[in-house]
Amino acid sequence: MTRTLFTSEHDDFRALVKEFIAREITPHAEDWEEAGIVDKSVYKAAAEAGVLGFSVPTEYGGMGIDDFRYNAIVAEELARGRSSGVALTLLNDIIAPYLLRLTNEEQRQRWLTQLAAGDMTWAIAMSEPGAGSDLAGIRTSARREGDEWVISGQKTFISNGILSDAVVVVCRTDPEAGHKGFSLIVVEDGTPGFERGRKLKKMGHHAQDTAELFFSDCRVPASNLLGTEGRGFYHLMENLPSERLSIAISAIAGAENIFEQTKTYAKERVAFGQSIGSFQHNRFKIAEMATELDIARVYVDSCIGRVLDGTLTAVDAAKAKWWCTELNKKVIDQCLQLHGGYGYMLEYPVARAYQDVRISTILGGTTEIMKDIIGRDLGF
Repeated sequence: MTRTLFTSEHDDFRALVKEFIAREITPHAEDWEEAGIVDKSVYKAAAEAGVLGFSVPTEYGGMGIDDFRYNAIVAEELARGRSSGVALTLLNDIIAPYLLRLTNEEQRQRWLTQLAAGDMTWAIAMSEPGAGSDLAGIRTSARREGDEWVISGQKTFISNGILSDAVVVVCRTDPEAGHKGFSLIVVEDGTPGFERGRKLKKMGHHAQDTAELFFSDCRVPASNLLGTEGRGFYHLMENLPSERLSIAISAIAGAENIFEQTKTYAKERVAFGQSIGSFQHNRFKIAEMATELDIARVYVDSCIGRVLDGTLTAVDAAKAKWWCTELNKKVIDQCLQLHGGYGYMLEYPVARAYQDVRISTILGGTTEIMKDIIGRDLGF
C-alpha cells in the first residue's frame, strides 16, 4: 500500500539504513546468534553512519533531527532484516529521549556526546524477579548518603545488560511514598557493588544479550540521578507511549516482511499439480492477512503522525501495541503453516521469526496490561 507519511528525505534515510544493515549487520547475524551477543563495534559504525543518535543536538555530536519518522524507519528496517540483537531502537527510542529530556548540562556533556558517537551503549533496568508489569512491586532501593546514592537489589530480563556501559536503574528512593517514591539513577560499568549475572538463554532473539544485574551497596555519585528525585515513575510513564508505538512499528514491519516472503513461496511451491497459494483455503488466508496488515499499517502510521503533532496518548499507543504484536504473532504462525515442513527449518526466515515473535506481546507491557489501560479509559 502507498504510504504518504514520508518525504523524499525520509526515503533517502531509509536507503541509508538498508545499506548499513546489509553492510554491518547481515554478514555477522549468524555468528552473533551463535554467540548470543553482538559485536559492540556495530554501535560505533551505526553512529558514524547516522543511524544512531540522530536526535541528539548538533552541539553534542548528533544531527539534531527531532522527527519520529526517522526512528520509525530504523525500527522498520531492523525488523525486516535479521537484526534482532542490535539494540538501536532501545538506544534511539528509549535511552535517547530520557537523556535529552532529563539530563542537566554536565550530564549531557558526559553521556549524550558518547551516545551520539557510539562510544557508550546503554540499558534500562526495570524488571525484577518479583516485579515485571507491576512496576509498583519494585524492591531495588537507593538511599542517599552524603554525595552518593547506595543501591541494593536485583534486576532481570535486562536487554543489552551485558554490553551496556551504563544502566538506567529504576530504584525505590522513598519506601513510604508509593508512586512518588521512585527515582532513576545511572550506574556506569565498573562501579563497585555492580555485577552482571548470567546471560540468560531465551526462546528467541538469540543475538540480543539479556542479563541479570545485581547491586550490593553499589555507590554512585549523587550527580548520577536522572531527572527529579521521586519522579522516576512519572518519567517512565512520559516516554512509554512512544516506546510502545516503536514496538508496534517493529511488529507490523516484521509481519509484512514474512508475509511478502510467504506470498512468493505460495506462488512457487507446487502441490497436487498447482501452486499452494491457488488453493481456496490458502488464498483466503493470504487475503485475510493482507487485509489485516493494511488496516494495522494505517492505524500505526496515524499514530506516528500523532507523535509528530504531539497528540499521541497512552491509550493510542496501548491500542497499537497490543493489536500489532498479536497480529504479528498470528501472521507469522499462519505463514509458517503455509510453508509446511520447510517452515520448521531454521534456515527459513519464518522459523526464526516464529521464535522471536513470542516476546512481542509481553515486553513493553503485556497485551493484558494494554487492554486494561484501554478499558479504564472507557470508564470500566
